[in-house]
Amino acid sequence: MDTRRKIGMAGYCQTGSFTLRSAAALPQRIGAAASFHGGGLVTDKPDSPHLLFASMSAASLIAIAQNDDARDPGAKTALRNAADQAGRKAEIEVYPAQHGWCTLDSPVYDEVEAERAWSRMLALFAGL
Repeated sequence: MDTRRKIGMAGYCQTGSFTLRSAAALPQRIGAAASFHGGGLVTDKPDSPHLLFASMSAASLIAIAQNDDARDPGAKTALRNAADQAGRKAEIEVYPAQHGWCTLDSPVYDEVEAERAWSRMLALFAGL
């Protein structure tokens, strides 16, 4: 294994925030972080994942479910502002799908939007 190469990681729901936390903790190793319908990405805590962009070297894909956006419409703006302030590449988009849309066995699985999100992650990882 070539540990000099950067890796990509992905998280769904609550593990979406782990991708940002991991990318901040290991910037020399993690070059891409993807979050799908991630929970807890923007909080009022001083260690909120959205505040960690400055500690990252990774590019990010943050795919937000439309019902998550409806519950917290300011989260996408906070994520965008934090990424921009840190000078980090971040694709942040609200998908026209419900929380859990990427998970095959979820009752709200949306094949078209899941495949679109997956292809965006593969494009992100191709840049490593």
